[in-house]
Amino acid sequence: MQVEGLTFAGAGLYDSAVQSGAPIAFVDLSREAGDLPDMLLPPCPVIGIGAREHPLASRLDACLEPRFDAAQLVDAASAQPLAAAVVAQLLRLLPSLSIDDGLTAESLAYATLQGSEAHRRWIGARVTPDSPAAAGRVVLARGGDVMTVTLDRPAAGNAIDRTMRDELREAFVLAGIDRSISRIVLRGNGKAFCLGADLGEFGTTRDPAEAHRLRGLTLPAREAARCRDRFEVRIDGACIGAGLEIAAFAAHVAATRRSWFQLPELAMGILPGAGGCVSLSRRIGRQRALLMILSGRRFAAREALEWGLVDALVDDPA
Repeated sequence: MQVEGLTFAGAGLYDSAVQSGAPIAFVDLSREAGDLPDMLLPPCPVIGIGAREHPLASRLDACLEPRFDAAQLVDAASAQPLAAAVVAQLLRLLPSLSIDDGLTAESLAYATLQGSEAHRRWIGARVTPDSPAAAGRVVLARGGDVMTVTLDRPAAGNAIDRTMRDELREAFVLAGIDRSISRIVLRGNGKAFCLGADLGEFGTTRDPAEAHRLRGLTLPAREAARCRDRFEVRIDGACIGAGLEIAAFAAHVAATRRSWFQLPELAMGILPGAGGCVSLSRRIGRQRALLMILSGRRFAAREALEWGLVDALVDDPA
């Protein structure tokens, strides 16, 4: 599909996009005179092209920014139209929800996509290693009033398996109970901070409703969010998927200049489901969160700093 054929006027946007079956819609803001109080957004993502200061811009799902290509967004949404639509609709809701309610909404949206044919196809096509990496662990160390939490599965790039997920949640529960801990510092052991959730564990819970129930009980995101005023992250190397989603809850994130960041979930037919839709939309805004998710592109450390994904670049993550 061509961008031109997916560009619609703001007036009648909903009907035009729905009737065309568009997986993504664009609005040329240079052609729009002003705000349209009655404008309705269609189910698919709606991207503005033009000045972000336009009265309509803040009402759209995102505005195209430098270093993003509209044609690539079309390709991504066309490849995964259901995931693109669900994540756009979720991000529209999140600003009106508390963190806890937002995480519930994110999990329900994730469950919807978890049961989709697109995600099942991705699971069937994924390549799994012949010799899976050993189970990971999370190492806690206390020095004075500082608790250091280390993701320790370097052979797998600190990909978070079930053991690490549970231990990470327990660490934040502990920090929430023990108010003598004034700082919680999260870091990774090895060349990568975190490569995200362990891909080999995707699809092990086949019932989306049961998976939603388990996420509510086991994901670290809720506990991390409750500690966010004391939560700091030190990133070195790759910070992907669930690793970035958890880190984005922190009050302060520092990264080395060789670090890079990515949310690759859309290509899997799902959305960031470890809290990232909530944490990223609060850290960088819902519109930029959508661009990250739709594009799936890598962000170098400098661009991450410009966007507010990280708060400082450092030479040493310690």
